[in-house]
Amino acid sequence: MSDVGRIGVYPGTFDPVTKGHLHLIQRASKMVDKLIIAVADNPRKNPLFTHEERVEMIVADIETMRHKGCEIEVMPFNKLLVHFAKDVKATCIFRGLRAVSDFEYEFQLTGMNAKLDPDIETVFLMAADKWQFVSASFVKEICSMGGEIEDFVTPHVSSHLKQKFS
Repeated sequence: MSDVGRIGVYPGTFDPVTKGHLHLIQRASKMVDKLIIAVADNPRKNPLFTHEERVEMIVADIETMRHKGCEIEVMPFNKLLVHFAKDVKATCIFRGLRAVSDFEYEFQLTGMNAKLDPDIETVFLMAADKWQFVSASFVKEICSMGGEIEDFVTPHVSSHLKQKFS
């Protein structure tokens, strides 16, 4: 184990990071000594933002968060999640669940990750009521059609989205 104590990983594409993601980061940071926000480089998802832009947006957004004793680091990754987790000496992976529809996919993913590395636990965090319907895909669609997105993303991310769609 690392000298920083318990390390957790919260992976995602974060295209873009939403207030729902930030809420889960805040909650996960209460359970570990170090939380690594792992930004996936997954071109198959056809992200709107580059890998670098997504990392930068998260770094900017978490700078304003309080994380009482938890070190938070944002890192890009482009390998199997369990390999990344092992490389950073993580003991758990945090995953967010918004609805029952998320569960089936996450359940299968967790089973596969457990087969690949049984020493890494998956911790599911249910989205808070106010964030259950928020997804990065919906936010992008709303913004692309000129809708208001400020309730779902920070002003920093909103600015980036509006630039992409202007």
